[in-house]
Amino acid sequence: MNRILFEKDEITGGVATFDGVRAEHVLGVLHGEVGQVLKTGELDGPVGTGEITAIDGRRVTVRVTHDSEAPAPWVDLVLAPPRPRVMKRLLPQLAAMGVGRIVLVGAKKVEKDFWGATLLKEPVYRPLLIDGLMQAGTSAVPVISVERNFRKWLAEKLDGEFPTEYRVVAHPYAAGGVHALKASAGRLLLAIGPEGGWTDDEVARLEEKGFSRFSLGQRILRTDTAAIALLAVLDCAGKNMLYFEPS
Repeated sequence: MNRILFEKDEITGGVATFDGVRAEHVLGVLHGEVGQVLKTGELDGPVGTGEITAIDGRRVTVRVTHDSEAPAPWVDLVLAPPRPRVMKRLLPQLAAMGVGRIVLVGAKKVEKDFWGATLLKEPVYRPLLIDGLMQAGTSAVPVISVERNFRKWLAEKLDGEFPTEYRVVAHPYAAGGVHALKASAGRLLLAIGPEGGWTDDEVARLEEKGFSRFSLGQRILRTDTAAIALLAVLDCAGKNMLYFEPS
């Protein structure tokens, strides 16, 4: 945990008292003691510092000063979800990488039993996202939505929900790459297919909606590997105004 994060209702009068995993980290890893200053923040709110004012057994009390704006998400994700155990591993990393919204879509090759997974319940996935945020030191919790009818969502909702200037679909067999990716191009929307890949029809429909193909190469990667690699490459490209030309 590089930043201890609190729900808004955990802070009263500028003071937060907590136990559990966060307190164990402060006491066992950071060797917390009264007077020590920690990096803290409010979920979906500002960040700053918290000074330890009391330690009662395994409970820690801090007085917080949250006066800085946390880094805003820079990318949203359209994701055909992998198996639940892979998804569970992936969610903290997506939060840490700066994803703002995640739309889970029912692409053809998504395993049908995924939609009954307990991972789709907010009390299950929210702690995973928060874990990633505390690692990254930021506070904006990704918003997850489910759209099992991919074609209908693409045709009827995409443009209203994501009026972005820049859309990319990951596809290992792309003949070309992304052109003129600039930091000023607006928030990126990235579409990542299922582990079996997008169908030709799905890629064509995405392209009709303004998505440009982008490939990391012809090696077929697992969803969690591909997602992190894509986000890292595209983030660096945007910050440095790199250009990807057709191969």
